[in-house]
Amino acid sequence: MRVELVSEFASTLSAGDTHPYRTGWWQPNVREYNAYDLEIEGDLPKDLSGVYLRNTENPLHPAIGRYHPFDGDGMIHSLFVDNGEVEYRNRFVRTPGLAAEQEAGGPLWAGLFESPEKSKRRGCGARTGLKDASSTDVVVHGGRAVTSFYQCGELFEMHPRTLAPLGSAAWVGETTPGWGVSAHTKVDESTGEMLFFNYSKQAPYMHYGVVDQHRQLVHYVPVELPGPRLPHDMAFTEHYAILHDFPLFWDAQALRHGAHAVRFHRDLPSRFAVLPRRGQPADIMWFEANPTFVLHVINAYEVGDEVVMDGFYQEDPNPKIKVDANDPRSIFRMLDTRVLSTKPYRWRLNLRTGKVTEGYLHDGIMEFGMINPGHAGRPYQYTWAMETKPGWFVFDAITRLDVDSGVCQRYAFPDGVVASESPMAPRLGSRGEDDGYVVTFTSDLNNNTSHAEIFAAQDISQGPVARIKLPERICAGTHSYWAGRSGLP
Repeated sequence: MRVELVSEFASTLSAGDTHPYRTGWWQPNVREYNAYDLEIEGDLPKDLSGVYLRNTENPLHPAIGRYHPFDGDGMIHSLFVDNGEVEYRNRFVRTPGLAAEQEAGGPLWAGLFESPEKSKRRGCGARTGLKDASSTDVVVHGGRAVTSFYQCGELFEMHPRTLAPLGSAAWVGETTPGWGVSAHTKVDESTGEMLFFNYSKQAPYMHYGVVDQHRQLVHYVPVELPGPRLPHDMAFTEHYAILHDFPLFWDAQALRHGAHAVRFHRDLPSRFAVLPRRGQPADIMWFEANPTFVLHVINAYEVGDEVVMDGFYQEDPNPKIKVDANDPRSIFRMLDTRVLSTKPYRWRLNLRTGKVTEGYLHDGIMEFGMINPGHAGRPYQYTWAMETKPGWFVFDAITRLDVDSGVCQRYAFPDGVVASESPMAPRLGSRGEDDGYVVTFTSDLNNNTSHAEIFAAQDISQGPVARIKLPERICAGTHSYWAGRSGLP
């Protein structure tokens, strides 16, 4: 392995830190590397070509007050693969918040658990007062890697192979001032477009927009909601966008007193807004369904008069958490998909009759489902999803679900090893939806190592066909993206 140390950052986290989401699998990285000639176990596929990108919360400083796992600075880890060769890189997302705290030598913003008024600097996000860490999601659009923040912020661009910083996305400045853009922007590989939404505590509470393949904002319209909401994802089909209004949102009375207490309103329905991808507010059709919260969509597509949307239905969106003073993890149990009971689910929205038909695709608990990116917005059959380790917000197994038959494969990682969201990467010359590979990063506490692991997409149960050792153990993380070589500059 040939390793170049690019930079090392100062951290004010204590050497004796005991926070469960700043230690162990979530131990932050402070060094940035380029690495070549990586050690490979097994056979690296010669017909795999592209880049795997994964974002994560990677704090250099504790937040003001109590720290939440979503407060950390964004860091991208990448694996570029082409013709049997691999390169690894990792870089912090160069946000103004990162620069300001490094200059100050400590935290300037309160985290998700604290009142925004405790922040020393003006913040961002629908909740307001948060540091825009751009630590949630990453996609590749218009030849650039684009990172985003879960409660809305700037979008930051990087070169998808070198991770060189390219600044913030200029088009965001053409949207509503101060609103930013939510995580889970959607890239349609068929058109080159990026679809997005944002949300705020200010009326109309949501907007929807489209950015073309040249990274130009070409469509932006309001989507009026009854009040402040907490949408996290959206969906699209060949002709439509689907936006969400779930009955899990801030309590109105608490908001009047400046508190952001999340409440599940069981007496309200889930609502879905379906509008043409370049449609106007008057074109929106609203559909009502069983009350729940959906953190992540799998895919959506059109069949006849219906828009079909698949995602992960939460059976208990706002569980009552019993905090154990002897277990610092207990306060974060609401991040455990087993506590939320998230299961793959399908909604059929009939555009002619307005009727909604809904139900489970499988009774297994899973989340963070990825698909063949060429099938986004089109009919599909397979999703590769993750299972969480009981009591933790880490992934300890991958599943491959056939959404037509309900047949599910599973690969469980060894004890002490956790993985990342695992996208499907079509192989060169791919002839079928599952003709390719599944890629993930792992963190192993047993050996203090990390690997990139590559699975055959048609049979993940056999384990990885190749394991690529990284320069050091990397912080656990969630959202990721695969971009084939043709989509890179």
